[in-house]
Amino acid sequence: MSDIIVNIKNLEKTYKSEGENLTILKNLNLEIEAGKKITIVGESGSGKSTFLNIIGGLDNATDGSIKCREYDLFNLTEKKLSEYRTHFLGLIFQFHYLLKDFTALENTYLPALMAGVPKKTAMERAKTLLCDVGLEKRLNHLPGKLSGGERQRVAVARSLINDPQLILADEPTGNLDPENAGKIGELLFSMASNYKKTLILVTHDINLAKKGDLCYSIKKGALELHDFIEKA
Repeated sequence: MSDIIVNIKNLEKTYKSEGENLTILKNLNLEIEAGKKITIVGESGSGKSTFLNIIGGLDNATDGSIKCREYDLFNLTEKKLSEYRTHFLGLIFQFHYLLKDFTALENTYLPALMAGVPKKTAMERAKTLLCDVGLEKRLNHLPGKLSGGERQRVAVARSLINDPQLILADEPTGNLDPENAGKIGELLFSMASNYKKTLILVTHDINLAKKGDLCYSIKKGALELHDFIEKA
């Protein structure tokens, strides 16, 4: 039997403004098996980021159901929602959101400290992750001393610090030049594989999208499966 980590049924997101309703997502259904790498593309304004934010507990759906393992996102207390975000999810955004006065190492282990992990354990875990993303010589550098690609490598390492089951990546290469975008894309997929994580990645980059096990586009609020996946 398949091991379903994400189960979404009849998801709807409608925004209400000045008496008008704008439905971004409608009748959206998706099942994701643990360990799969899923990519999502779509035109600007199609609802890609909204969809990811709903799965991440950063936005609320209007209707439907979302279950990620034991977490029913429509029925979470604030405590359970915090637990879900802290321990179940790893988040990567287009902008790295590194704290400018903290080193690469500190930025990476801070989420673990906030989750109650002892500092020594958190630091060792962070060092391992930063070495895995190729930053073993940049541990003590502040973000201002890192290149754009290096800062995003830190963000990738940070997303894994609390050993999450699911990684959500929203345009993780959107602010990078083509060369660095390609390198970060490869890194993200390899890290997800090496650490046995499920990945949902939203991107406008078709070449990056093709690296997924499955690729979907959002059209008229629903998901449509692409058939252009090309394996290396």
